[in-house]
Amino acid sequence: MKNKRYVPLYVDLSDKNVVVVGGGTIATRRVKALLLFTRNITVIAPKMTADLWELGKLGKIQIQPRPVKKSDFSMAYMVLAVTNNRELNEEIYHACKEEGIYVNVASDKDFYFPGICLKDDVVVGITASGMNHKKARAVREKVQALLEEIAKDEESYE
Repeated sequence: MKNKRYVPLYVDLSDKNVVVVGGGTIATRRVKALLLFTRNITVIAPKMTADLWELGKLGKIQIQPRPVKKSDFSMAYMVLAVTNNRELNEEIYHACKEEGIYVNVASDKDFYFPGICLKDDVVVGITASGMNHKKARAVREKVQALLEEIAKDEESYE
């Protein structure tokens, strides 16, 4: 099947350990999204964005400014490999698969990291199954606007 569909799952990450390998723009965006759901995030990368350093200084995430080691995954529930090194991403993928750890790698996925819409207790995940990121973003922006509109309507009823 060329265009697979992925089932949306909602997982309680509040007490789960998430490891993010990579310190660039995509890693930063994913960490910020994950912070809506957990504070148990460790970022491992020799270089990191200023935003990741700041989150680390504030104690919102743990940062490890160094190359990743296989032992870094021993307590992980989920690993996101977002480096710009395909070979390293593949090594991370295989190491996690061997240990039964959920892993997300841009080039080979167990799951997609969705665009997230959040308003109060409503969480909506958006994906185009990796086929059209611009379309998924447009849908996410419209859904978020709709959630905001619904929240305003609810306030007017109180």
